[in-house]
Amino acid sequence: MYLTLAWRNIWRNKRRSLITVFSITFAVLLACFMRSMQLGAYARMIDNSVRFYTGYIQIHKSGYWTDKVIDNSFNYDLTLQNKVKAIEGVILDVPRLESFTLTSFRNQIKGAFVMGVDPQRENELTNVKDKIVEGGYLNQDDDGIALAEGLAEYLKIKVGDTLTLLSQGYHGANAAGLFPVRCIIKFSLPQQNNSVIYMALPSAQWFYAAPDLITSVSLLIDTPDNTDRIVAELKSHVNLDELEVMGWHDLVPDLLQSIELDNISGKVMLWILYLVIGFGMFGTYLMMTAERQYEFGVMLAIGMRRMRLQALIVLEISIMTILGVAQGIALSLPLLTYFHYHPIVYGKEAAKAIESFGVEAIYPFSLDLVIFTNQAYAIFIMAIILSAYPVWSIYRMKVVESMRA
Repeated sequence: MYLTLAWRNIWRNKRRSLITVFSITFAVLLACFMRSMQLGAYARMIDNSVRFYTGYIQIHKSGYWTDKVIDNSFNYDLTLQNKVKAIEGVILDVPRLESFTLTSFRNQIKGAFVMGVDPQRENELTNVKDKIVEGGYLNQDDDGIALAEGLAEYLKIKVGDTLTLLSQGYHGANAAGLFPVRCIIKFSLPQQNNSVIYMALPSAQWFYAAPDLITSVSLLIDTPDNTDRIVAELKSHVNLDELEVMGWHDLVPDLLQSIELDNISGKVMLWILYLVIGFGMFGTYLMMTAERQYEFGVMLAIGMRRMRLQALIVLEISIMTILGVAQGIALSLPLLTYFHYHPIVYGKEAAKAIESFGVEAIYPFSLDLVIFTNQAYAIFIMAIILSAYPVWSIYRMKVVESMRA
């Protein structure tokens, strides 16, 4: 009976009810759109950053993160590999052996950073194969190297030439070798483009006299939200006295801080939006209360309890809120789905500037369920809070005066 009364009361004044419903719809639609843009941008920033080098999670020897020397290497044996791969959410493990070296070609000499990698796995994580500008990519048993474009230009070396490398290997062993250049790779960041050398992992282990040793394992996982869970599981499977497990929050703290700062500004904008819409909703509740004073007085005079009348008004407001929220989500879902699969692409000039930092020149949208649920919760709670005014008015109402009015 109360549900029927509430539904009929809502549509007795269609204009007022529609204003309330459409204001809620607009708030939910705009809030979902704004939040989807933000979360989509964050997800893309995280993915670009971790795929650029670190991975979502990294396993390395304790102390390596603060002292990145080849002596802080460890054996990534088959037992540890199986434990890592068995964890739900882990898509790919990328082992690396990293150290510095002195390069020489004819009269040119320069320091460089050597990355011994599994070529196929490394490409799945960082898409390094797409950055090749000359030559062919490495294979697992390759005895050659891939050279960064800036370093190649400085050394005046081309594909097919042989580069001399001289360094210090594991536990002070001499490291010297001649390596043919298989390909030239162009990186977005100047620091990386001027110093990086890729080498197949077996070749790097031979060069640095570090058989079966690596300096780190970078992991690619299904979603950043699972980082903490996977890190916790990994820590339960490894000897924490020997190995350290770090999530992307610790690997790229600057990125996390920038996301948190931007997230705060986004939430402030959302609350400003809610505040504006809240005033509109309160205005309609104010009009509803003023226009129905005589009705409320009559209902109380014939014996209806104040508490039941208050519950009826709250039920009316709840129904209008549910209609507005449902309509807002229904309108935003197809729109956000389209932009999720067809993200906004920046113009040529803007795209060129953005890509120079190693970031894709697109504006992606997220379809995370929390986008829709959070807006629904926020609007519904706000509507219930605003319903306190008509409830309070009924509580203080004097029946005779309201009927005279």
